[in-house]
Amino acid sequence: MKQSKGLNIALWVAQGLLVAAFLIAGFMKLTAPIDELAANGMSFVNTFSEGIVRFIGISELLGGIGLILPAWLRIKPILTPIAAIALAIVMVLAAIYHISVGEPPVPNIILFALAAFVAWGRLKKAPIQSK
Repeated sequence: MKQSKGLNIALWVAQGLLVAAFLIAGFMKLTAPIDELAANGMSFVNTFSEGIVRFIGISELLGGIGLILPAWLRIKPILTPIAAIALAIVMVLAAIYHISVGEPPVPNIILFALAAFVAWGRLKKAPIQSK
């Protein structure tokens, strides 16, 4: 299958944006005090236990790593679209929560769209080949 160079570049850019977003968000949820997270606009931390907030942070960190390392190193690159699918599911769940409390889920929708694009692209249109 002939791959489009432009599509491949777009996928790498989307992966990079997602990695930045999820590594930053995950690191914050994992390390910052809960009251500081709440003060920075993460109102969900007042609804869930600290353990759940930290678990979400770990999940986002691992998902971000999974979006880039397997494809970049070409070691088990199928893990990249799997990570994208998992993060897309996380964004659906986050959007449902934000809608349920009357908050706009715009960031979740944007991140979902990027993750779905990466999953589709890396599974169907421009898969990364293993070494």
